[in-house]
Amino acid sequence: MASAAGHILQVKDLVAGYIRDLPILHGVSVYVDRGEIVTIIGPNGAGKSTLIKAVAGLVSVSQGSIELNGKNIVNVPAYQRATQGVGYVPQTGNVFTTLSIHENLIMGGASLHRGKAERRIEELYEIYPVLKSRRREKAGVLSGGQRQILAVARALLTQPDLILLDEPTAGLSPKAAAELFALIRDLSGDGVAVLIVEQNAKAALRNSDRGYVLAEGENRIDGAAHTLLADKEIGEIFLGMRRDTPLEKEEA
Repeated sequence: MASAAGHILQVKDLVAGYIRDLPILHGVSVYVDRGEIVTIIGPNGAGKSTLIKAVAGLVSVSQGSIELNGKNIVNVPAYQRATQGVGYVPQTGNVFTTLSIHENLIMGGASLHRGKAERRIEELYEIYPVLKSRRREKAGVLSGGQRQILAVARALLTQPDLILLDEPTAGLSPKAAAELFALIRDLSGDGVAVLIVEQNAKAALRNSDRGYVLAEGENRIDGAAHTLLADKEIGEIFLGMRRDTPLEKEEA
């Protein structure tokens, strides 16, 4: 169930980093509602991936809070967050390439009772038939887009309230990226809250409800995704658009 405020995820005044006393994030605050897609953008070194890893429990937090459905999970270990409603898909190493597709999914359901895991895997095969038809093949032979589908499906085994995606379209063809964004929109349509860090900021914002711009580990701008896309200053500084480039001619 969502918190009283309606937020699935509420990050407040977060100070976090990889080395003690050397924080990368300096008081960052974001929220994501049920069925909402939110994208984090900003220049390299802004702290985007640090933020998403902090929510996943992979980065040390020294101040602030991370609330999932109203409960502060800052001190909850990463492996327990997966059982409490957080699904995380890292940028790299997000599938076991030497294992079969089916074995990858079994790994994703390791925290579930065996019978429930088996039922959930069959449900996901119906949702993603490309995985079902190749269930016995090694994950390493999949295309980049198919690997991402597998990684997302594995994260969905526990039926999380929140999915964290770190650079999900990195290295994908435009067609594969478009297919992945369609999958992400389907997730939000099912009520899952989605938080994305994405280098392809224009495409991500076009498929998002809201966005946050981080710079030097701090909040700079946030708002509706279409508003951020239409802002010429944001486009020039963060999205690689020239001021004289019509927005509608930009490619996804």
